[in-house]
Amino acid sequence: MKTKTILVVGLSVLIGIGGGFGFSRWLAPAASTQSDSGERKPLYYRNPMNPDVTSKVPTKDPMGMDYVPVYADEAAGGGGVAGSVRVDPSSVQSFSVRTAAARLQTMTRDVFTVGRVDYDEKKLRRFHPKVEGWIERQPVDETGSVVAKGSNLLELYSPVLVVSQEEYLLALRNRDALAASPYPEIARGAEQLAQSARQRLLLLDLPRSQVQRLEKTREVAHSVPIQSPFAGIVVKVGAREGEYVTPQTELYVLADLSTVWVYADVYEYEMPWVAEGDLAQLQLASLPEQTFEGRVDFIYPYLDKATRTQKVRLAFTNPSRLLKPEMYGNVSIRTGRQLDAVVIPSEAVIRSGRREQVFVLRAPGEYEPRAVTLGVSADGMVQITDGIKAGEQVVVSGQFLIDSESKLREVSAKMAAPADAPTKPAAHDMDTMDGKDAAAAKEKQP
Repeated sequence: MKTKTILVVGLSVLIGIGGGFGFSRWLAPAASTQSDSGERKPLYYRNPMNPDVTSKVPTKDPMGMDYVPVYADEAAGGGGVAGSVRVDPSSVQSFSVRTAAARLQTMTRDVFTVGRVDYDEKKLRRFHPKVEGWIERQPVDETGSVVAKGSNLLELYSPVLVVSQEEYLLALRNRDALAASPYPEIARGAEQLAQSARQRLLLLDLPRSQVQRLEKTREVAHSVPIQSPFAGIVVKVGAREGEYVTPQTELYVLADLSTVWVYADVYEYEMPWVAEGDLAQLQLASLPEQTFEGRVDFIYPYLDKATRTQKVRLAFTNPSRLLKPEMYGNVSIRTGRQLDAVVIPSEAVIRSGRREQVFVLRAPGEYEPRAVTLGVSADGMVQITDGIKAGEQVVVSGQFLIDSESKLREVSAKMAAPADAPTKPAAHDMDTMDGKDAAAAKEKQP
């Protein structure tokens, strides 16, 4: 019996030793990621298109793509920055990862938009009579008529003008009669009275030529002409022949088309480039072979609430009157602003709404998330005002897969790190902090 007991105990010991040896061999791959020969062994394999799907053995996804190996140091991040991603060089091509260097560049931009031709408001004239009367004759009675400077628009009969002419003639006769008076004060007073009567006629818009005719013929004109002060076109006819008019009546609206304004709408993100005085070009569908050149004349201090654009006014000379109001054309503004800045390709930026982020290549196969502050953009490049220095390599293709991998590894690092082990917060964490916490975290960064 005693011998049998000894045999049972010995057998149990042997079984225990064998089981322990087998168990330790089974745990070895999970406890260590490096073989005796020094070669790293993956913890598991991850689907390249869906990082949530993993496998303990190498396999392929339904599209035939190899699962990506994940090592212990990669799962916990790298370089002390949470969210850093290390990609095996053999997997970089599968991720279609491309990088580009941030560089110093002089930025400028041409702004393209659509413009609408309109009248130059400074060269619009509205005519109101300064006296009451009746229109007896109206040579210009059509909208769109072209008038020359000094041409008669209409002839007006006004009792006030008739009386004013008679008063002037009376003052002239009185001046002539008292010119030889032995009292200089009387002669001088008669001359001043005549000058006052003459000035009154001019202030009532009686043409100077009509005043000179009155002085020469000494005959009162029954109706007097109203003349155009400049060359232009008739935009509006406000009264017709035979109509009784008052100073409140708008007789005509005339426009001088020697210069025109062009209104253009510029998107909000392009406004930092545009300034008053910038050169502008206009091309019309009706005159494709001709390019009109002008300048930015004024930038309106408000935005259109419907289109979220800012209105810009351009001034163009128009001596041949080829530019007509309400025409539409293509406008290009050659902005004069130049900016020396650190720039990267626009596609490198990951925009989440609350922040902008890029991935920086720290070492071959190792990518770090970096929060950046953007400036202006032009020609597919964007200015970086903070976060990136010239010469650093940023990911321009495949960054969304890296971003997904970064978030998962950041979570893994947080779960694996001891509670008292400080980690450098990634750009993902900065978003969830308030202003003071984010500033404090940033100060602690090396």
